Amino acid sequence: MTLSLSDDVELLALNRQYAGEDHATDVLSFPQAAPLLGDVIISVETARRQAEAAGHSLSAELVHLAVHGMVHLMGFDHASDAEERVMFGYEAKLRAAARATGAAARIQAPRPAATRRRPRRA
Repeated sequence: MTLSLSDDVELLALNRQYAGEDHATDVLSFPQAAPLLGDVIISVETARRQAEAAGHSLSAELVHLAVHGMVHLMGFDHASDAEERVMFGYEAKLRAAARATGAAARIQAPRPAATRRRPRRA
């Protein structure tokens, strides 16, 4: 997986080109062919605003968005309430494991509802 930190101008252009949406977004994920997982691109400007609004650090927001983008690349989505519960629950487990000290643990992924091969946005 590649991770790129960018700005609102680039995320707006990418969102227009690949998702047909005319607004900047916080994170986009672009799946790639195996063995690559894909690309995650985060707008640091949007991440900073979201971190301030949520009352946590920019680094915490960047981790949140990177995990979110990665989980999209794994085939998860949050288009329905049921999908959102599964996806966001798995993300929370991954972020908790990343914060933990000691030996790394493998986190078993739930099965995604469907695998789609288009850019994902939060």
